[in-house]
Amino acid sequence: MDYLYTLSGFAVGAIVGLTGVGGGSLMTPLLVLVFGVSPATAVGTDLLYAALTKSGGTVAHGRKGHIEWGITGRLALGSIPAAALTIWVLAQLPKGSNAIGSIISNGLGFALLLTAVAILFGRRLRDYAAGHEESPLRQCCLGKITVAVGALLGVLVTISSVGAGALGVAALYFLYPKLSPVRIVGSDVAHAVPLTLVAGLGHWMLGGVDWTLLGSLLLGSLPGIWLGTHVSAKVPEHILRRLLASMLILIGGKLVFA
Repeated sequence: MDYLYTLSGFAVGAIVGLTGVGGGSLMTPLLVLVFGVSPATAVGTDLLYAALTKSGGTVAHGRKGHIEWGITGRLALGSIPAAALTIWVLAQLPKGSNAIGSIISNGLGFALLLTAVAILFGRRLRDYAAGHEESPLRQCCLGKITVAVGALLGVLVTISSVGAGALGVAALYFLYPKLSPVRIVGSDVAHAVPLTLVAGLGHWMLGGVDWTLLGSLLLGSLPGIWLGTHVSAKVPEHILRRLLASMLILIGGKLVFA
């Protein structure tokens, strides 16, 4: 089975390289629905997978000056405590019950549907935010709103392993419409590393990480990301993103309404 995990990691990595999104939103449901991995183990393993793969991206963006550390810090100020609190709540649930699996499955489905919306309507949200940049609420409370958004992402990512990518980018576009796309992406990637690391280590403490599975996924995904990144210029991105969003709607709907 390990080679199938590696092949899956390669496929998901290639999609991430092509579109910039799709890591957790594809990997976690793939593990749950195709390979039969328990939701808790799939989420915990994918969180550490994301922390490791995005560390390289953070270094690359940091060296090029593409990270707004103030924004990243405000997001982390909300997300890290929220992730720790979410892990604590999950730890209080009865051991051996289906409660954790049910919460994670429903949270995963909800996060996938939100991610699909972010992919499909991200540009419209960005245009709307640019037209309302001078709103009084934005002028007086932008920092506090950023911390609150970070807290929401912390809860969602910890429960589902989904949201640190597409949802984080969509939120930053909405909050900071004048910021260049490369700085939006760089800041979001930098924020995702400590968030997924804290959440992943929390799931490990709860017994929700499969280290062999993690190694198999990394073995395939790293060359997949490299290949996808180099091929991305030759493939129409808008078509790929719409196909990805459609897949996420179908998978998310299955998880929520099954």
